[in-house]
Amino acid sequence: MKDKIGKIIFDNIVTIIFVVLCLLGVVASKLPIFFITHQLLLRIARNSFLVLSLIIPVLAGMGLNFGIVVGAMAGQIALVFVTHMALQGYTLFTGVPGFFISVIICTPISILFGWITGLILNKTKGQEMITSMMLGFFANGLYQLLFLFLVGTLIPMKDPVLMISGGIGIKNVVDLNHSVRYAVDNIVKKPLPVLLFIIGILGLLLSIWLIYKLSKDQVYKKKIGNKPYTYVGISGLLIALGIYLNVSGSIFATIQVPISTYIVIVVLCIFNVLIVKTKLGQDFRTVGQNRHIAQVAGINVDKVRIISIIVSTVLAGWGQLIFLQNLGILNTYGSHEQAGMFAVAALLIGGASVSRATIGQGILGVALFHTLFIVSPQAGKNLFGNAQIGEYFRTFVAYGVIGVSLGLHAWKSLIVEKRKRSIG
Repeated sequence: MKDKIGKIIFDNIVTIIFVVLCLLGVVASKLPIFFITHQLLLRIARNSFLVLSLIIPVLAGMGLNFGIVVGAMAGQIALVFVTHMALQGYTLFTGVPGFFISVIICTPISILFGWITGLILNKTKGQEMITSMMLGFFANGLYQLLFLFLVGTLIPMKDPVLMISGGIGIKNVVDLNHSVRYAVDNIVKKPLPVLLFIIGILGLLLSIWLIYKLSKDQVYKKKIGNKPYTYVGISGLLIALGIYLNVSGSIFATIQVPISTYIVIVVLCIFNVLIVKTKLGQDFRTVGQNRHIAQVAGINVDKVRIISIIVSTVLAGWGQLIFLQNLGILNTYGSHEQAGMFAVAALLIGGASVSRATIGQGILGVALFHTLFIVSPQAGKNLFGNAQIGEYFRTFVAYGVIGVSLGLHAWKSLIVEKRKRSIG
């Protein structure tokens, strides 16, 4: 029992550390729980899609794809074009239609970028993470060249709202209020109790289906045990909490949640689950476990790896669009720069590793990472008299957690290798 507890702690040490840090941060910040909850729900909706775009490359054995920043650039290129068209008076490029046009423009660009990234990563097998990071820096240089020099010279554009006063280059900040601000968020926006009630009902229906499946399949019953009954209890609590908040007139019932954005995130989660059950998903898994065995089994390893990167890049482009429509502004030269770093950090905080990542770890990581982001400035001000210390701390954490997680992964791999040698 002691060894089992020790293994659980060792396997989840990063997540445990962050749970403790978040709790300490919440206490030190003295921020109202209402404010933290409101901000956290917005940030989960804003960032989850981008984080979940990292899962498929991990499944395919390519590690953490820092190169999703390339997909983020594709999304921003699409947004600049759509905003320009909206400013010219074309109403088709505003609101929900404008967002979908952004998706349509972003997708082929992301596919091209993903294909090029996949080709490069196939030349550097075993060094995918550092290569994708360096590729992001290189792509950023080309992106800066595009929007600082080519727009207004080789690419004709005359737009006083978007362009720098000299007529060459796009301004540093683009207001998306002219085009797609809150386009997805405002499709369906309901109070928090409604969200809890919907999640509870869906969870209850899923649990009933799983219980029915257990009664028909004993092999499946051994595999997942009594988890469906636990899900029934959790779903019931969510339904009861939703009803209580609504009836009691709690202040939490005033929190407006972008349910439409959460639905999009759920669709991505379902996609990630279903793709694993397909032939392509099984190829991802086989290649991720052992490239040599996959090659012997007749799988085109290089092609599968490229497809995984293309899928990840396209999802990252869409995720950046969701992120920016929620934020409402585009920092032309900076919004994409931390997309990869922060998404990777959030995934690792949730308990993922270089070789294994799940949807649950992604969502948990987003929640913990952004809880710390919310409370850090005020905690720094209360403890040290300077909110900027909190800002420095959370930036340090983003880089630190990546270093710690990669170090732990290397340590675990070393321990496993020693055990194999000792058994052999």
